[in-house]
Amino acid sequence: MSAEGKGAPRRRVVIVGAGFGGLAAARRLRRADVDVTVIDRMNHHLFQPLLYQVAAGAVSDGECAAPIRVKLRRAANARVLMAEVVEFDVTKREVVLERGERIPYDHLVVACGMETSYFGNDGWKDVSCGLKTLADAVDLRDRIYGAFEEAEREPDAAARAEWLTFAVIGGGPTGVEVAGSLAVLTRQSSRRDFARIRPGETRIVLLDAGDRVLAPFHESLSRKAAAGLADLGVTVREGARATAIDSRGVSISVDGADERIPARTVIWAAGVRAVPLAATRATATGAETDRAGRIAVDPELTIPGHPEISVIGDVAKVAGSDGKPLPGLATVAIQQAAHVAKAIRRGGEGAGKPFRYLDKGALAVIGRGRAICEIRGLKMSGWPAFATYLGVHLFYLGGEGKRLKLLTDWVTTFFGNRGNQVITGELSTVERAPPPAVGAAR
Repeated sequence: MSAEGKGAPRRRVVIVGAGFGGLAAARRLRRADVDVTVIDRMNHHLFQPLLYQVAAGAVSDGECAAPIRVKLRRAANARVLMAEVVEFDVTKREVVLERGERIPYDHLVVACGMETSYFGNDGWKDVSCGLKTLADAVDLRDRIYGAFEEAEREPDAAARAEWLTFAVIGGGPTGVEVAGSLAVLTRQSSRRDFARIRPGETRIVLLDAGDRVLAPFHESLSRKAAAGLADLGVTVREGARATAIDSRGVSISVDGADERIPARTVIWAAGVRAVPLAATRATATGAETDRAGRIAVDPELTIPGHPEISVIGDVAKVAGSDGKPLPGLATVAIQQAAHVAKAIRRGGEGAGKPFRYLDKGALAVIGRGRAICEIRGLKMSGWPAFATYLGVHLFYLGGEGKRLKLLTDWVTTFFGNRGNQVITGELSTVERAPPPAVGAAR
């Protein structure tokens, strides 16, 4: 019997966003006496931790994405709408879709996630590569292997050096993982697959404005990560702030001095912000947001004054046990989803208890067989950390078929399989204009 009693209408739960948090909430509610509607602009759930491997050609794009309907096929009480939420009517308790449909709710779970932030330099989006969506990963893969193809036919040494230079901006987990995977694949591809390109010609530069890469990790692990990248051939530049990006490279400032790095491929991994929908939600409820657009919520994960509205995942700003905002990790979103779903199952309007996050540690991969791991004070690096990384990713990926396919891709790529290193389009016309002067694009 439901909390409302026999004969009462089933409560309606609307979940906006089918990332780790939204999907976990819908699954947790599959046996509850509620009707669930999951709304997402895309039809697939994206396993973002594997995006860099798609970009590197290590796995196929289908291995890190799956239709939301397939993920929720065992949830008979859930329906999925591929749509965009454009407005929230908190008085009527309805979400409004882009075609004007109004979806009523008794409980609303906002899990709409984050997008790439260029810190006000939105023009950089057109001349660099982000890595937040499946389309981003495929585009970056095209650019990487397209750069190899252009370099193979480029007679001028200086121009070929531009094609073979890859600048990665951002020393967080994404930037480190991309730089490491680029170092591995450039060595393999240039050695085995091309006649004119030599391994020593490729250059990967990792630029970070901070004083060390992977700053959230213990300093000893951060230094090991930097050393591991250097061993792979990555040039790590700390204290380097990007000041301009164009189609021919990136300008940086280091200790007040300007410098130009010619590179045809610039990868942006330096920041994220809440999707615009979060601002719409905040405006509708009067909630506060931080500089990244995250919505400030109560310890129960509800919006102040609106216990029927929960916010989870990257878009939620909530303090952990140390008083600092919880990080944007999949484990955080999944635990928050369980907390909210438990309250909904019990029939309450909102969660009655504060959320408590169980820190399961952090992982970052540097290259094949190289990773760092920090779990409750335990610090690991090298193969033990890499094995932990593989196990965790396989666990959260879900689906025996996907796990087996991913393992197959990893093993066959290790032994030289190139099946995922395809370019989906034609090469664009090469721009021959000289690069701008340092600082000219500011």
